[in-house]
Amino acid sequence: MRRISKLTRVAVGVASLALAATACGGTSSDNGDSGGSKDDLGVAIAYDIGGKGDQSFNDAAFAGLTKAKDEFGFKTADVEPTEGETDADKEQRLASLARQGYNPVIGVGFAYGPAMEAVAAKYPDTTFGIVDSVVEGENVASLVFAEEQASYLAGVAAAKATKSNTVGFVGGVDIPLIHKFQAGYEQGVKDTNAKVKVVSQYLTQTAEEGGFSSPDKGKAAAEGQIEKGADVIYQAAGLSGQGVIEAAAKAKVWAIGVDSDQYNQEALAGYKDFILTSALKDVGGAVYTLTKSVQDGKPLTGTQVFDLKVNGVGLSDSNPKMAEIPGLKEAVDEAKKGITDGTIKVNTE
Repeated sequence: MRRISKLTRVAVGVASLALAATACGGTSSDNGDSGGSKDDLGVAIAYDIGGKGDQSFNDAAFAGLTKAKDEFGFKTADVEPTEGETDADKEQRLASLARQGYNPVIGVGFAYGPAMEAVAAKYPDTTFGIVDSVVEGENVASLVFAEEQASYLAGVAAAKATKSNTVGFVGGVDIPLIHKFQAGYEQGVKDTNAKVKVVSQYLTQTAEEGGFSSPDKGKAAAEGQIEKGADVIYQAAGLSGQGVIEAAAKAKVWAIGVDSDQYNQEALAGYKDFILTSALKDVGGAVYTLTKSVQDGKPLTGTQVFDLKVNGVGLSDSNPKMAEIPGLKEAVDEAKKGITDGTIKVNTE
């Protein structure tokens, strides 16, 4: 039977690590006192579309790997996806990491679901993790998040920040996972100010069309929404979101980042004055927590839920300009309380 649990606060804060950390590799260590097998290497992650350098989802996973490497002193690996790859390619990648002795092996993104289901059964002594999907398996931890809750807070912030009463949402790919971001955001906006209009758009129907990996598509979508009057745009689009942020900064309107605190990303420093906030998703914390459980000899399995109660999701407050917007902080704080105490039920679709 699949176990369902809420992870503890040990996961919190990993997403704030510097994402410019040194590349993985390091020196192999037995870590004999840690509880993990001395034959195991450390954690390995296989990136989702967009790869490392997206300043968002994948980079958050790398931050968790870096924290685990620094703490446990073992060898790690991170592997990039290839353009147009198949499930068989993903299966081969995961199997290769398991054969080399990495434990745990984590697929970053729902696209690894079919491959992980096939590979995990062949390597029962390896713990596998998958982000943003549920895969059944005795040795699989499914690391899922309440993205709708963070997005609700982003919607509250957008409704308080808008002057035009029109805000935007750009989703990378039209899939159920990204629908959670849209649903939470739109509900947060409407619950805060019913007069605010939300203009929503998806970049592509499938990931293979580049919805998560095409900044040019994100930029064009944001420009279109700005022409319609949107002065706050929330993006849940991976690497494509960088184009949304660029377009917002050029037009001097607000962008809302996603997954990582994009206000603090070095690659986006030129646009930071126009990044109002970011809907946080502690992917790094999930990677670290699963790795620690393996090192402790008590590997997590089943569905592990990261929500607002355990700070698995949240809203960043790095931009000091947030404090200058009347009522924004108070509204966000009230929404957080409502979500955590159950008085606010956030939509997922």
